[in-house]
Amino acid sequence: MLLAMDIGNNNIKTGLFKDVKLCHSWRLATDRNRTADEYGIQIWTFLVHLGYTPKDISGIIFSSVVPSMNYTIEHMCAIYFPGLEPMQVRHSMNTGLKFLYDYPQELGSDRICNAVASRGLYGGCCITVDFGTATTFGVLTEDTFLGGMICPGFKISTNALIESTAMLPKVEYIKPERVIGTNTAHCIQSGILYGYVGQLEYLVKKAKDELNRPCLVIGTGGMGELIASETDCIDILNPTLTLSGLAMLYKMNSAQLQEER
Repeated sequence: MLLAMDIGNNNIKTGLFKDVKLCHSWRLATDRNRTADEYGIQIWTFLVHLGYTPKDISGIIFSSVVPSMNYTIEHMCAIYFPGLEPMQVRHSMNTGLKFLYDYPQELGSDRICNAVASRGLYGGCCITVDFGTATTFGVLTEDTFLGGMICPGFKISTNALIESTAMLPKVEYIKPERVIGTNTAHCIQSGILYGYVGQLEYLVKKAKDELNRPCLVIGTGGMGELIASETDCIDILNPTLTLSGLAMLYKMNSAQLQEER
């Protein structure tokens, strides 16, 4: 089985695959102070809970937007999965895509995974929207990554508003009953949620205008379900899109990895 990990700023999304079929997935907190042993024991515990052992893992791949976590994860793999060298997602690996990004080395590996998965699962022209710590958009045609947009994520926007003001309270990340709020908490929830949806719809519209062709809009990420429930501009919501991209990239590059070994 393949162990796939997407290391984000807040969570490490983890999946177990047979070939490119996702069998199980779970999330771990991204904690720069946590040791390789702590992560190793956590992953072992999940495997045992699901009825597997570390010996059932035949390959490991990870993407990361937190460089300071890379050594910890690599060290964890060396200790708890000896003999399995993890594959790290980079723009230079075989992706099946051409990149028109000015500096491909700056492209987040999660955006690469989303693009590869969108092409593999849906084909054609796509806009991926990842509702994570940051909201990242990726625009691609059949075989070319054109670029995209990056904006503050839903939670970052909310936290920045609350932390930068003296009298605004913390609120739940839920849909308010009405757009026009009648108390401070509801006003914050309404402004953040519906303002965020408006931003999403405008950016998607502008991207489609530039493309001047039909395309699918594919949403993923932790806040995707809440946002997608309030707009028709998301055609497909796939919470495990990034993990699927990791599995596809491993399959595309595993033969080369074996040769290098």
